[in-house]
Amino acid sequence: MRVLLTNDDGIFADGIQELIKAMQKIAAVYIVAPDRERSAVGHAITMHHPLRAERVKLFHNPSLPAWAVNGTPSDCVKLAVEAILPERPDIVISGVNRGANLGTDVLYSGTVSAAIEGVIAGIPSIAVSLTVVENTDFSVAAGFAAKLSEKVLKKGLPQGTLLNVNVPGVPENEINGVAVTRLGMTRYNNEFEQRVDPRGRSYYWMVGEVVEITNCNDSDVSAIRCNKISVSPIHFDFTNYEVLDSLRKWDFDM
Repeated sequence: MRVLLTNDDGIFADGIQELIKAMQKIAAVYIVAPDRERSAVGHAITMHHPLRAERVKLFHNPSLPAWAVNGTPSDCVKLAVEAILPERPDIVISGVNRGANLGTDVLYSGTVSAAIEGVIAGIPSIAVSLTVVENTDFSVAAGFAAKLSEKVLKKGLPQGTLLNVNVPGVPENEINGVAVTRLGMTRYNNEFEQRVDPRGRSYYWMVGEVVEITNCNDSDVSAIRCNKISVSPIHFDFTNYEVLDSLRKWDFDM
């Protein structure tokens, strides 16, 4: 098995380092990840300045093929598959992200977007995130991702579908199993604090808190609240098929 690992926290982040250790045991590992944190950039790609991919040495295994890219997570997957890697990977895994990617957060997530880019390229893909706690241990999430990758390649996924995985940030013995879930709802009460820089110019800093929303028992949000690992099959086709037929009956004027 050949696996491409990426993330949005940066190539030296703890989460991807634990994922590398777990995947090394079962696969030939390639790492192409941002050279710095690129969280919440969504599916942005770089078009107006050059992309640079620099070979880097990872302290726990300097011989691993690893590249740091000055672009977004989606850039990393595109560049890896189309230009850098000697062979097409069998699977793409993005993560382990520091912080959950639940519900509507997937629209903003660089972690999930990197996995979507893998699916667009026709490669089975997984996004893995861990709920943030103090002294976060990424090893459980990384180990689960490794086992899941083998299942994905054995059983397959529908075309255009990836798995979005969220792992509760609790000790392994407190995890209450695995739940297959749908995306829940996450909303934020955002505020923009206006400040003044040393040159006297105004700028805004966004702060916000999650608004408590009731989610059904089969949602990813509810699973995490119950200390369960959430596995959600998602795809990038935003078409609302239930509305297509009714919309076709509209009398559109030109």
